[in-house]
Amino acid sequence: MTEIVKLLDRKSVNKAQISRRTGISTSRISELSLKKSTRLTAEELLLIALAIDNDPGEMLKEIFKDLKLENENVDA
Repeated sequence: MTEIVKLLDRKSVNKAQISRRTGISTSRISELSLKKSTRLTAEELLLIALAIDNDPGEMLKEIFKDLKLENENVDA
């Protein structure tokens, strides 16, 4: 289960509803939901966020919460 599925489950929406509201195909929604290796585009993220009345920035943080810089101790 991917982070996007967890988010959609919390909002109580199904993939068919998201597909109809966003224009993203149900097969693409399923791919995003099932395969962790599938890359979510910024456009898809924004459309899904709008469809579920969620802040895109907060959604981005939630979906990619495990993403970290390789070396956080780099001097700028």
